[in-house]
Amino acid sequence: MVKYSDYISVDCVIFGFDFEKLNVLLVDRTLSDAKGNELFTDMTLTGNHIYEGETIQAAADRILFDLTGLKNIYLEQFRTFAHPDRLNKENDRKWLLHDNRDPDKRIVSIGYFALLSTQKVTLEWKGRNVKWVPVDEVGELAFDHNLILSEALKAMRSTILHEPIGFELLPTKFTLSQLQKVYEIILDTGFDKRNFRKKVSRMSYLMPLDEKQKGVAHKPARLYMFSREVYENTKKEILNFIV
Repeated sequence: MVKYSDYISVDCVIFGFDFEKLNVLLVDRTLSDAKGNELFTDMTLTGNHIYEGETIQAAADRILFDLTGLKNIYLEQFRTFAHPDRLNKENDRKWLLHDNRDPDKRIVSIGYFALLSTQKVTLEWKGRNVKWVPVDEVGELAFDHNLILSEALKAMRSTILHEPIGFELLPTKFTLSQLQKVYEIILDTGFDKRNFRKKVSRMSYLMPLDEKQKGVAHKPARLYMFSREVYENTKKEILNFIV
């Protein structure tokens, strides 16, 4: 039987883009008494304790695969959360006691954020409901997960200014308008269409395809792909999206 480490966990902030808004994957948390009466229900980020002998990176990969069925997702470690009062809310203490854990023991969590297109994932019930929630509609989360989400957003916005991680939020084939929408939503700003396309025209790793959109009411736009191989060979050409 695989044994967990009781006091080291990984929390993954999984961001998804649906062409209109930035979402985060949340999990229901419900606690019931011995008679099956619900004591409380709320939501958490996706996470789990690490296995004994498991690396932090392997734990993050496992959590992502268990929830999405995907491998090789963009994943970045951004901060450790270890405040002694991070699990001190009443419901959190009840949850830990129900799980036979001491709520007064410090649990250290390693924060990661992941990026993917919501189109790539079919959400399934995993013993707890999981669902996409728009980032700007997230209410109070369990534990210190609002803080973790806030810090993940800061880290992602900092990274996207200099590295082309925005592609990770798009399907394999996409239009330039969809790419522009990603940057506008994440950076909470607007770009002039001409200036934006001038910027991205310098991306040698943005590959135009001999394909256009299908099944759209407007004039179909050309499709593009992101080449990871070209990017890895041309990192000196990193784009600067500071506005």
